[in-house]
Amino acid sequence: MARTKNPAVRTQLIERAAHMLRTREPITLRSLVAGTGVSTMAIYTHFGGMDGMWKALRQEGFTRLGARLAQVAPSADPVRDLTALIAAYLGNALDHPDLYRVMFDASFDLEDAQAADDTLEYLVQAADRGRRAGRYRADTNPLALATQSWAVAHGLVSLVATGPLPRPTLAHGPLLLTALFTATGDDPDRCARSVESGWQPRLAGE
Repeated sequence: MARTKNPAVRTQLIERAAHMLRTREPITLRSLVAGTGVSTMAIYTHFGGMDGMWKALRQEGFTRLGARLAQVAPSADPVRDLTALIAAYLGNALDHPDLYRVMFDASFDLEDAQAADDTLEYLVQAADRGRRAGRYRADTNPLALATQSWAVAHGLVSLVATGPLPRPTLAHGPLLLTALFTATGDDPDRCARSVESGWQPRLAGE
């Protein structure tokens, strides 16, 4: 008889596994379900076994990131939008630091290998709109600019969410993004205003 899947249990197990990885606790069927109120059968019901759980664990990180980026509605200012996407990226990592660590652990497969590219595509589209609007040079490669922006975000949040530095370190973000975007052709004053607009509503508590 097929067992009924419970989304809440699935989420609970994924988040527990991510936490155990961060704290370097040995993960077995029994240790994973310990204290959760479910049996080891729940691993098979929701993931088909431990291999499936590892894939789901990494996938969940990109699923949550994609959902967060999708909340950033495009505006008439593509530089503001790219900044807002970076701020959303940082916010997602700060909200889910354990999952964030697993997202970039290539020792685990993804259920959907396209997931990582799909999240980057949000940034690529914003960068392309900036190029087409004349905010960046005409020869700007949107994928390259998106990747550079992601690198800024990943570097900052790795130092804060999973590293040794305090949250105020994120305040360097606007300066780094402004430098990147002006180097790509945007007007410095206009760029600074756009970056501030995209950054502040999302990371005001930095």
